Amino acid sequence: MGYELVTLYDVARHAGVSIATVSRVLHGQGPVRDNTRDRVRSAIDELGYVPDGAAQSLARNRKDVIGLVAVEHMGLKPDQYDIESMSLLFYDAVIRGVELRIREKNWALLINFLREEDTPSAMAQQESVQSRLLALSGKVDGLLIGEGILAPQTLAKLARRLPLVVVAGDTAQRAVDVVSADNWSGAHALVEHLVVDHGRRRLFHIGGPATAPDATERRLAMAAVIEANPGTVLTGSFTGLFSVMSGREGTLAMLAAGGELPDALVCANDQMAIGALRTLSERGIRVPDDIAVVGFDDIFPASLADPPLTTVHQPIRKLAEVACDRLAERINDPTLRPKQQLLPTELVLRSSCGCPPGTMERWEVRHVARRKPTGAAKSGRLLAGAAGVAAEPLTAER
Repeated sequence: MGYELVTLYDVARHAGVSIATVSRVLHGQGPVRDNTRDRVRSAIDELGYVPDGAAQSLARNRKDVIGLVAVEHMGLKPDQYDIESMSLLFYDAVIRGVELRIREKNWALLINFLREEDTPSAMAQQESVQSRLLALSGKVDGLLIGEGILAPQTLAKLARRLPLVVVAGDTAQRAVDVVSADNWSGAHALVEHLVVDHGRRRLFHIGGPATAPDATERRLAMAAVIEANPGTVLTGSFTGLFSVMSGREGTLAMLAAGGELPDALVCANDQMAIGALRTLSERGIRVPDDIAVVGFDDIFPASLADPPLTTVHQPIRKLAEVACDRLAERINDPTLRPKQQLLPTELVLRSSCGCPPGTMERWEVRHVARRKPTGAAKSGRLLAGAAGVAAEPLTAER
């Protein structure tokens, strides 16, 4: 037995009014007498009428659907297919932030994950991705696009076709809307804490994918601190994929190089730092006594690591909320000029960096322009508040 479909015509007939009157009641537009409005609402309740969302969207030239396009970084092994290796922990927080916003608007979310191969042909990959996004653009009102998926010129071209906002992208892209954490300032504060406050001057770096703008920002900030502090050197580096496994691989590569251990292991995210901590523990290397370890992101497992991980908190869910708000603005007004937004980060001090056991401090990181610090620069200058005073809550925009 099929479902009985109640139409707008049925409601109008039952209430004894025109279809136009029913439409005005449903949309709250135009004058309608109170007793007529009450009859129409009673008819809707009695008949169980549900408005046709597709028809309403068509009338408004809207689909009430936005798309989220993310990239999953493949594991170090061909058959490695798990949540953490593909950076899905990051996008889980992004999805939660987007859902919080679209729930208020009664919009739907269409999610599309693109796989990043280990050694793709750049041109072929861009053409394939662009083709998929163009097909997706006909199904949504706008797109949220994750970092590192499209080249700047391709993004600019796509932005001329439909509203889009890049999440965790490169704010140097002026042709599109971008919302990102202040990765440079956060990483600068973290590495300066190691070098200036703890005297850790021999650093090894486990970085993120070359396609990830945030990984590049964090690496450049570390390089600026090294350059600004004479006697500080980078003893080696390893390019990882933001996964626990690649943190382990990077640590093994560091140990295989032989010689004296570096003073600190700087990881581009917490998952790789957790992989490093596990590997060092297996080898009987003490953290932070023998080597310090730090990460970035401040995911929940970082606080449960042994020792608890010093890191930088980036407001991942807030990134998604702000990006979603900007996308809604652009959908409503496509003529808006592109805007780049940096959200502040927090330096989270625990004990893996060399701070005393039980340390748990959060400092808001002030924005630092990309310039070489002077010799007088101190790590405290990068932090909001004075020693022992908690920072003020973060705001969504600068």
